Amino acid sequence: MLELGYFNMLKNKKILIAGLANKHSIAAGIAYAMHEQGAELAFTYQSERLKGNVEKIATELGTDLLFECDVASDDSITRMYQELSKQWKSFDGFVHSIGFAPAHELEGNFVDVATREGFQIAHDISSYSFTAMAKGAKPMLNENAALLTLTYLGSMQSLPNYNVMGLAKASLEANTRFLAAALGPDNIRVNAISAGPIKTLAASGVKNFRKMLTNYANRAPLRRVVTTREVGNVAAFLCSDLASGVTGEITYVDGGFNTAAMSIEEYTD
Repeated sequence: MLELGYFNMLKNKKILIAGLANKHSIAAGIAYAMHEQGAELAFTYQSERLKGNVEKIATELGTDLLFECDVASDDSITRMYQELSKQWKSFDGFVHSIGFAPAHELEGNFVDVATREGFQIAHDISSYSFTAMAKGAKPMLNENAALLTLTYLGSMQSLPNYNVMGLAKASLEANTRFLAAALGPDNIRVNAISAGPIKTLAASGVKNFRKMLTNYANRAPLRRVVTTREVGNVAAFLCSDLASGVTGEITYVDGGFNTAAMSIEEYTD
């Protein structure tokens, strides 16, 4: 895989990463890529129970800036920024890699398993939290700051078992465009990456995910799944000044899967 360390795209940039779960997560791939590009990083963790995994990666990347933040609580978000401001008076953006829906709604027929409560939870945690974090961050953001979130093809196309999370991701993509319009006059950019399916702990909650990976690799023009580091490289670019003219966009990092109705092999066979 192409190594991009010599570009140093994020030198002197301070980036907050929210949603890192473990070293195999997409957020970890983004953190490693941004560190390689010269960024100074800080991380959030949801609770003390989850702090250990984040702390290990933070230490590896040379930072001890960790802040507890439960995005379901506005008070928690406010406290997180208050604590962050004691270390950084201002910063250059954040990565929002957060999504959640009740597990029982990620299996089976969408109509049969959907509930009002599940809708509210999925949209609150997966979409509104991006807006809530942007609201809290705005007074601290430097000019040319960049906000980034993670979405998925299920926002545009129905996928088995993805169910209410697909609707939440559709909301998140609209959220990205509206935030870009609202923050653009302040020279703050807002973008999203739609990553292909990657074997992460979060993805394992979707029934038959392994089968999805195989089908994906067979149909994608590159004939493989993408890696967390490949997503991270694009994230680093989008949060750098090299992407200063890019905002409100959904960038696909999926080996071209979203462009292919079927593979050549499927057609010729």
